[in-house]
Amino acid sequence: MGLVTPNPGTIFWMLITFGIVLFILRKFAWKPILNALREREESIATALNSAEIARKEVAGLKEDNEKIIAEARKEKDIILKEARDIKDKIVAEAKEKANLEGQKSIEQARLQIEAEKTAAISEIKKQVAELSISIAEKVIKKELSKSGEQEKMIDGLIDDIKLN
Repeated sequence: MGLVTPNPGTIFWMLITFGIVLFILRKFAWKPILNALREREESIATALNSAEIARKEVAGLKEDNEKIIAEARKEKDIILKEARDIKDKIVAEAKEKANLEGQKSIEQARLQIEAEKTAAISEIKKQVAELSISIAEKVIKKELSKSGEQEKMIDGLIDDIKLN
């Protein structure tokens, strides 16, 4: 049982040794350890404050980024609207130009048809006149083949001329 029950002399020397170690630690090590702990506590507090400031800055930057993104979207929408307006304007101008060219082509075709119609009517009149002269010539030759009738006809024409 000697191992389980402590000896009073051993307890005495243990208390003295403990006191000396405590005195030495308090004299030389306790202040540096407490200073190190305080410095560590301050550095942790500083790091936490820096982290909080950084978090706030990140939140501010995030808000700024969202604003920038919203502005970029607005600008994109404006640019797309302008592009659509320009496209619609170009399409409208092209349609108008096509309509004008179509009307111009129709007008030219109408004028050409009118000119061809006039030329055809003129040609028909010319042919009718030639046919009329040819028929009249044949009729006159046939009627004038008799000399008595020639004189009657000449007298009739002279009388007609005098009346006019």
